Amino acid sequence: MIWVSVQLPGRRRTPIPQWRRKYTFTEHTIMDAINTMRSPSSFMSILNSSSFVKSSSPFPSYNSFSNSRNFISLKSILPQNHRTGMSNMKNHCFSTVSASVSQDGPQDSSFQGGESFFRSVLSTMEEVYLNRNPTAKAILELVRSVDGDQLCYDHFAYRTFGVNNHGIDSMARLFLEFGYVQREELRFPAKKLKAYWFSPPRTQSYDNGCGVNGPLPRIFISELLVDKLSPQAQEIIRKYTAMSGNGNNHAALSSALGSLTWEKPSYTEFQQLARESEYAAWTLVNGYALNHVTISTHRLKSHLKSIKSLNQFIEENGYKLNSEGGLLKVSPDGLLLQSSTVADSSYFQFADGITESVPRSYIEFAERLVLPQYKDVPEKEVKEFHRRDGFEVGNADKIFESTSKDQLTRRAA
Repeated sequence: MIWVSVQLPGRRRTPIPQWRRKYTFTEHTIMDAINTMRSPSSFMSILNSSSFVKSSSPFPSYNSFSNSRNFISLKSILPQNHRTGMSNMKNHCFSTVSASVSQDGPQDSSFQGGESFFRSVLSTMEEVYLNRNPTAKAILELVRSVDGDQLCYDHFAYRTFGVNNHGIDSMARLFLEFGYVQREELRFPAKKLKAYWFSPPRTQSYDNGCGVNGPLPRIFISELLVDKLSPQAQEIIRKYTAMSGNGNNHAALSSALGSLTWEKPSYTEFQQLARESEYAAWTLVNGYALNHVTISTHRLKSHLKSIKSLNQFIEENGYKLNSEGGLLKVSPDGLLLQSSTVADSSYFQFADGITESVPRSYIEFAERLVLPQYKDVPEKEVKEFHRRDGFEVGNADKIFESTSKDQLTRRAA
């Protein structure tokens, strides 16, 4: 059985629209369909023809199959001439997904390579992050003082420039090589951003550990759509990414070292970027550094497992939360709850000798509630695959504001 998912213009991938249906077909049949396909409408007409055996059952929810270990892009099975033709069909998304959800939950890819080495890389990234962001370090210690070693990470997030091969792919390379799987794309038109998230592979150990030695975190990588900025802003960004040379090949090393792959910028250029895109200015001085880590609240054992209780606990201890869109960001389905602190700041010496405070990183909290189809699973038996997966554009859009001037001003007040 192979699942075919076709997304038409204006359709969001989550939740799955009712027009999506499952089909069974042979390898020859799908290649015949590909060979005759000229547009999404012709592809849909082929799907509805007698060449396919169409099931009357609708697709399961995205969470049911998005973690399939065989989630692959259709382009990976097409000859070059078909890939070239399809690349012109903008605003359409074709993917092939095998239905491989077992009784024990979705079957992701297995970990590839040396796990202890990979976790050492994450630990070094985390160390740089904690050294630069005392608020994050203090909050992690606060939570551990209540919950002990039950703290797990929901996801790690990074920012990139979508130019000169310094975008999402540059940072994603490390994770893909160790078995992570690329998932949904998210778009943020007002901020001129796009992002992908990556689900972690299955591991043979560490699942009962905590922090970077616990369950592997999801990865969220965003990139600035540089071509959509003003010519002046583009010139600045292209200047510094060009200085980087092949630095995009060493994004993970840059993050682990806490070093930029380009030279330090001038304060004037930093200010110029900040006026147009605070995301751009942040990335210019922070590069591939961890933008934030996220505590998985529902994995905690104390009363702090409720994100509302955790938010209250954080505020009672004197830390300010990002207020953009409300302290608690809730997905439309009500199953993904998120909040974050306001970013720390520290002094940065610019290339022209000026030393000024710049925004650094923050810490986020996420509670993933149980999916409706698993509402009858006893609480002690609930696993991560029973819960809401993925990310939500509306929530993430507000979380981005944790490094904004407006939020930093609130922190200083």
